[in-house]
Amino acid sequence: MNIAEISVGRSTTLFDALAILDVQASGILLLQNEQRVFERTITDGDIRRLLLDGVQLQDNLMGLPRIESIVVQEGITREVALALMNQHMINHLPVLDEAGCVIKVIERRDLDEQILLSTPHLGSWEREFVDQAFRTNWIAPLGPNVDAFEKELAEYVGISHAAALSSGTAAIHLALRILGVGKGDWVFCSSLTFVASANPIIYQGAQPVFIDSEPQSWNMSPIALEKAFVWAKREGKLPKAVIVVNLYGQSADMDPIMDLCQKYGVPMVEDAAESLGAKYKGKWSGTFGVMGIYSFNGNKIITTSGGGMLVSENEDLIKKARFLATQARDAAPHYEHTEIGYNYRMSNILAGVGRGQIRVLDERVEARRNVFQVYKEKLAHLPLLKWMPEPEWSRSTHWLTACTLSEDATVSSTDLIRRLAADSIEARPLWKPMHMQPIFASCPSFDHFESSVCAALFNRGICLPSGSNMSADQQERVVELISNYLTR
Repeated sequence: MNIAEISVGRSTTLFDALAILDVQASGILLLQNEQRVFERTITDGDIRRLLLDGVQLQDNLMGLPRIESIVVQEGITREVALALMNQHMINHLPVLDEAGCVIKVIERRDLDEQILLSTPHLGSWEREFVDQAFRTNWIAPLGPNVDAFEKELAEYVGISHAAALSSGTAAIHLALRILGVGKGDWVFCSSLTFVASANPIIYQGAQPVFIDSEPQSWNMSPIALEKAFVWAKREGKLPKAVIVVNLYGQSADMDPIMDLCQKYGVPMVEDAAESLGAKYKGKWSGTFGVMGIYSFNGNKIITTSGGGMLVSENEDLIKKARFLATQARDAAPHYEHTEIGYNYRMSNILAGVGRGQIRVLDERVEARRNVFQVYKEKLAHLPLLKWMPEPEWSRSTHWLTACTLSEDATVSSTDLIRRLAADSIEARPLWKPMHMQPIFASCPSFDHFESSVCAALFNRGICLPSGSNMSADQQERVVELISNYLTR
């Protein structure tokens, strides 16, 4: 709202005031004296009352009574501003400087707008494929969109085979099942991750062993992984699999991790739920392990509302996954089952959404990278903010913009998250490491240094709003609040 365009003086005529209200569609005018000091707000109701009292359209606003309008000072939170509006049943709050001049107007419609962490970003292609599913009555799981989505995603990341599933978690579960993980087995898993990376280990009755992060990428530490392998070999029980998680759109340092897995003869599953579209040394994230998984949850860089994909160069593994994901129904004219299966296949409708989304994946990656860069540049004056590093071997999507507050900061990441929440801005902590979770408290874990890197990241870390559909004004609002809060 342009303050100058809605500002009037006592000499302004009623006709001109009404004309300004009509053109600006602001809902209010700001009455100021000759020194631009604010007097009161004016609505069309105020002008209507003047006309009813006999004031003519060509008359000025001299007869407008003096009242004490509700005003606020700079720095008020959105939460307090909204409470004031509700209390006084108003939709606008002038913000005054120390001289009593209006510097901006807070509008209810802006306060009602939330800035969320990562929202779905749909385009124009999705409707075409979904409508096609309705037109052809392919509503149930499986169908042409599922087949095409598998083919198109596999081609995008340069891998031979893919199975579209109900979630990324289902993909991890099937990978472990296919690798023969069972009761009493060990599975090494990144500690700094969402619980969905580790839960499938428990589904199979196995024991998670958690591996710390390294500072260079925040992903699995090859040093900690080697410690775990040495320990396991000494115990006479190597893990059945290693689950490497790629955090916040960035690949782990795959070469040394793969070398260790090959040295000990243990298959690696790459959890690329958060890193579709990222690269490691020019190769797509998710294509390094014996199997890789992607997630299309609602907050991911592309979405099918809910869904996932299991990919591999080994056709037999993907065929097995499809079999298990469709209730392990044997090839027979009746319903024959010789194995336990799951209802894990993606629906034809959701696959249609995915087909539309994959066509804009490159655009979404660039948009998220730009969001990260804007934060980094506009908050560069705050040295206490440390951004998630992007090693030279990595091209991150920056699915989420992540940073930490330095140890000498006078506020905590929790304080900053709460302050943002008071202004209807959603931010979140980094993942709480799995080895710190109550359900996994008894599981072995191995640190990169003498103490846990991922625990320190969790204690100081924060994820900022990062959606590819964030407007410049929304990001500026986040930047301004963080800057003001951390420089107070």
